[in-house]
Parts: sequence; structure tokens; C-alpha cells
Amino acid sequence: MTFAIIKARRGRAAWLKLHLLLALGAGFLFALLGLTGSLSTYREDIDERLNPRLVIDAPSGDYQSLDKIIAAVRAAHPDRHGAWTLEMPRSPRGMITAWFDKPRETYFEWYAPLMVSVNPYTAEVVASRFWGSTFTTWLLDLHSHLHLGLSGRNTVGALGLLLMLSAGSGLVLWWPGVKGIIKALTIRRTSGMLRFATDLHRMTGFLSALALLMLASTGFLLSYPKALEKLTGAAGMGHGEADRTIISTAVPTNNPLGLEGAEFIARAPFPRAELRRITTPVGDSGVYEIHFRQDGEINQRHPFTTVWVDRWSGHIQEVRDPARFSAGQTAATWIWPLHSGEALGATGRLLWFLAGQTLFFLYLSGLFRWLCRRGVVADRPVDFAPLKTADYQAMTVTYRQRLMLWRLAVNGGHKALPQAAALWQALTRWLLIMKKSLRN
Repeated sequence: MTFAIIKARRGRAAWLKLHLLLALGAGFLFALLGLTGSLSTYREDIDERLNPRLVIDAPSGDYQSLDKIIAAVRAAHPDRHGAWTLEMPRSPRGMITAWFDKPRETYFEWYAPLMVSVNPYTAEVVASRFWGSTFTTWLLDLHSHLHLGLSGRNTVGALGLLLMLSAGSGLVLWWPGVKGIIKALTIRRTSGMLRFATDLHRMTGFLSALALLMLASTGFLLSYPKALEKLTGAAGMGHGEADRTIISTAVPTNNPLGLEGAEFIARAPFPRAELRRITTPVGDSGVYEIHFRQDGEINQRHPFTTVWVDRWSGHIQEVRDPARFSAGQTAATWIWPLHSGEALGATGRLLWFLAGQTLFFLYLSGLFRWLCRRGVVADRPVDFAPLKTADYQAMTVTYRQRLMLWRLAVNGGHKALPQAAALWQALTRWLLIMKKSLRN
């Protein structure tokens, strides 16, 4: 019995050492990836908040034709010779985005396409921006490859493996046995900050472990696509890409097929599918590549339903239908939506956002515990008084905001009144919640 206890303690000590080494060596990068990833979950929403011109206030009528939209894009960028990809908006208030993969301005960067935002109702070019020059794309690049290109992507993939080890070792250290589960799920506030932070660290780690393991494993596979191909036996499955080169075999004519005609023909195999992207041909041998999304496809933004249409003959060159995918191909289509939270809908995105935030908290709480153990930071009683002071300050600011909004509503007339009233109600509800929390 004594030998078994000693062996168990040695095993626990080894796991604790591994967990500590991973936290000290890569904890900051884990936290960085968690914060950037959680914010990138709402990348489009944040971008629209920062750039209100990309949101159509009162959408009405039908979209302009695809041919008119691509003509507007080419008129705005006449020197861009190559393929354009039109990405359809995901809401009636969104813009069509025209992508140009290798603009000369960013040609030597690892990934920095030109993004042209077009109002689908008027065919007006609203904005032209390079990937990486906006806050949200810069943030996503930091998350996906640390702004270091391919070597950065490989580093992120390696961090995914280390995060799986960290989460796994944390679970081993947390597991108290069946009889000790209730105690392990208890947070003690009367035993000092060290114990309080330790309990919060363990509780947060336990609750987020499954999500973190999912994010880390899918992030690793996205960083190492060759590993995904070997695992699933499926090639060319990233973001709806195709592992094939399809060229036109028809004789060029003076009457090539336009985008509207190509989409109409491509709909024949999938009449009820939603158009997501259409890429223009390049050169005489180029063909249209048209991406649809069928009901039930797990990928929202990068679906795999694809039709290739010859612009000279109007014939369908090839069709890719996810309903006919092998088990390996189907598994590969799940990696990106699982990593982004897209597969779980709005709830999944929120959960993934919170999971990313927990990495930052786990790093801070674990660092605090380590510093306390080494005597760098002294333990102290748990005191929420500073938080209550901050709450009172926030309440004061809220009152001032309410007064300002009231004046705005009175002086701004009937146009400002609805917005001010809505904000007034939201602030009032928040204030009541704060009062109740302070009383408790």
C-alpha cells in the first residue's frame, strides 16, 4: 500500500512538473492565441462595427447582376489582371466582397489579398482594403501564424500540440477520484488569495478542458494540412478548395459566357442551393468555379459544393457534391467549422469565444500561484472591496451617461429619441443589476 502511494505521488509530481514547464514556457503564447482567437470568432461583426460604411442601413430591392458588379470592381481596379472571386454577403445588410489573391502591392507577403467591398443593391464600390491592413485581419493573422508566414503557422501548430498536453496534464492533476469530486468543485474564498486563485484555476480548467482540447487539435490540423490529408486520406479540403486543375477544352469565341449565365447553368445540379462564391476564369483555358451551399452543409462560409462551368461552350466541366464524399473527406470538412465554432451555430461561437478567454485567465491565475509559491507575491485575504468601489464609480459614470442621453433626446428631436430611449432602458436595467449585486 505504501509503495502504491509513493508511486502515485511520484506520478503526480511528474505531471505537475510537465504542467508547470508548459505553462512557464508557452503559457503567454497560449493566452495570446486564446485572446486573438476568441476575438476572431466575431471578426466580421467587429469589422462592421469599426467600419459602419460596410453595413447597408436600409436594404431594399434586388441585387444587381453579378456581371454588373464585377464590371464595377474591374472599373475601380483596371490594372488588376487575373481571377476575381465574388463572395456573397451572409446577411441582407452585408456587402459583396471581391477578392484578388496576389495584388502587386502585397505580392511577396505570405497572404495579403485585396478585398473590395461592393454594395450588392447599387453595384457601388464602397471600400478597397488589403488583408492585414485592417484590425480584424491583422488580429487573425496574429492568431493563425503570428505574422511570421509559414514558419509562424508551423509554430502555431506546435503550440496546439503543447496545449493539448497542457490541458491533458491539467485534467490529470485535477482528477480527485469519485469521492473527492464535490470538494474539487468547491471554491474557497476564506482561505486567502492563493487558495482562491488555485480553486478558480482548477475549476476553469476543468470546465473548459474539452473545448480547449477541441480547439487545440483542430488548430494543429489546420496548421499542418498534410497531416490532415494523411489522417483522412482526403486532399485539397481547405476552405472549399479543390485538389484538381480543370481547364477549358472548347474553342474561344467572341461571345463568352458571363457570370450570370455561368451561375444559371451551375444551378442545374443544385437548384435549391445558396450561391456563396464565384471565381472568374483566367486566360483562354480558364473556367468558372462556382461554390454553393446546400442545406445541411456544416460549412457556412466555405462550403464544398462546387461546379465548374466552361465559359466558351457553357458546358459543366465537373461537379463536386459533399453528399458523395468519403468518410475521410467528410471528416476533413468538419475541421474548420469546429475550430471556428461555426459548426455549433451562434451558441458554439459564444462558447468558443469564452473558451479562448479562459486561456488568458488560466495563464494569469497559474502565474499568480507560481509567484506566491516562490515568495515573489505575498498571499493575502480575499477582499472584494476594490471591486465594489469600481462598481460605484461605474454607477456614477452611468448616471452621467443617462443625463447626457436625456439631453440628447430632448434637443435632438424625434429622430434621436428612439435611439436614446433604447440606450436609456439598457443602462437602467444594468444599473438595477449593479445595485442588487452590491446589496448582496
